Amino acid sequence: MYQTHSISLIICDITLPDGNGLDFCARIRKESSVLFLFLTALDTEEDMIAGYAQGADDYITKPFSLNVLVSKVNALMKRFPKENPDCIVSGDITLYPAEKRVCKNGQPVTLTAREYSLLAFFMENPLHILSRNQLLEAIWDIDGNFVDENTLSVNIRRLREKIEDNPSSPAMLKNVRGLGYIWERSCEKR
Repeated sequence: MYQTHSISLIICDITLPDGNGLDFCARIRKESSVLFLFLTALDTEEDMIAGYAQGADDYITKPFSLNVLVSKVNALMKRFPKENPDCIVSGDITLYPAEKRVCKNGQPVTLTAREYSLLAFFMENPLHILSRNQLLEAIWDIDGNFVDENTLSVNIRRLREKIEDNPSSPAMLKNVRGLGYIWERSCEKR
């Protein structure tokens, strides 16, 4: 899952059925600074030191309070906000969040602010069906503006015309009848 998904936090035991959590943490640390929390029954001082030495951001011993776990996770997420990627790549589409810029096959694509916001939201949530309400709340309700029924459909159609080679056939951005829309390609944050 770590290799195929964008992960913000890993919660891991040390005693695993298929290996050792300390080794897993060390392997992750070689390639990522993702948040890592050990949740384990190993409660000696040496165990804790070993966990931190391998790169853990925190260490909780069992038995534990669910409220304490949630509090520690929230504290970690506040102290170490997720890094903003330089770009998000999906096939021939590259989105540059800091610059609010999009390229297709290396060539700039001119999008309106709404089209850019829609594309960014889809590429940040690839392979997930996003309901009309989720999209409207994420893109329009921030401004508190009223949006009529067709505004979302029109903006998605215009976006598809600009980023897809053949918008009449389902490709990257697909309508899932009765459920919403889905970005059907995986995205890599770089």
